[in-house]
Amino acid sequence: MTFLVTGTAGFIGFHVVNRLLQDGHTVLGMDNLNTYYDVSLKHNRLREVGIEAGDLQYGTFLKSKKNDAYTFVQLNLEDKFGLQATFAKFKPDIVINLAAQAGVRYSLKNPDAYVSSNITGFMNILECCRHNDIQHLIYASSSSVYGLNGHEVFSTSHHTDHPVSLYAATKKSNEMMAHTYSHLFRMPTTGLRFFTVYGPWGRPDMALFLFTKAIFNDTPIDVFNNGEMYRDFTYIDDIVEGVINVAYDTPPSANAGWVSKNPDPSISSAPYRLYNIGNNQAVKLTDFIKAIEEATGKTAIKVMKPLQAGDVISTSADVDGLRLDYGYQPKVSVKEGVSRFVEWFRTYYKI
Repeated sequence: MTFLVTGTAGFIGFHVVNRLLQDGHTVLGMDNLNTYYDVSLKHNRLREVGIEAGDLQYGTFLKSKKNDAYTFVQLNLEDKFGLQATFAKFKPDIVINLAAQAGVRYSLKNPDAYVSSNITGFMNILECCRHNDIQHLIYASSSSVYGLNGHEVFSTSHHTDHPVSLYAATKKSNEMMAHTYSHLFRMPTTGLRFFTVYGPWGRPDMALFLFTKAIFNDTPIDVFNNGEMYRDFTYIDDIVEGVINVAYDTPPSANAGWVSKNPDPSISSAPYRLYNIGNNQAVKLTDFIKAIEEATGKTAIKVMKPLQAGDVISTSADVDGLRLDYGYQPKVSVKEGVSRFVEWFRTYYKI
């Protein structure tokens, strides 16, 4: 098949592209290479799949120097006409939209970036999919949509009407926008709510990267809510397996069992589905730090701090839907996953 994958200089997108190419598909990767975090890391991810930073030019299609089946274009999702031209030229069968302005705390400082990328950009993706007969749109949502949900384990059957960050609100908006297009145009869409993804080539603004760097440099780490935080840390290989299973299987269809008087938010009378994709096991932040300490062989210097605005205390994913429909089964423990990351970190930074 022919795939368009957005956000391919990013963490998850980079790994998804590698898997698709490994499986023999044709892939167009897209990314705007914004400066939210170190662009050199994005350039190095691209180099791993044969795209050199020196060759980059906005709107220009670059063939991989390592795999003829891969092409990359630097493009903003907000660039409506550039996106339309890309769809017309490349004619993808399936779109996997992983591009977004990421980060919960950054959304308090720069809200405009979230509306531009996550709302306007996603609308452009929907319109291009609608007018190009895309077989299936798969897009990244987030566990942050659960917001003030008081349940210990988050289920897609729960309502998500009380977000606590603008980032979460934009992801919730994406789900609602996708449903509208699925309803009006019978366009199959699947939203995947990612739960705290980590692993090699990960984002440097995420806890694992920040903590590992600080521990190696003997500098303090900020431990929010005094360590009383729980996250469903999910290793990148498990995430990719889930995305690929959804992409390779039959797209969603209208659910005949959906009841409008008692609606389940994760299904619909339209070809629309929502899934959690996580490790299905919440880990305490202090235990996560212990795993990093064991992998690095060093002790963290901890600075205990209160809960930050926009953060939630706990996330834990009910992944039964993805397991039942696509056979999803996370396999990598936090201890093993952290060890793999630290090994990559040592190699990448030559420690």
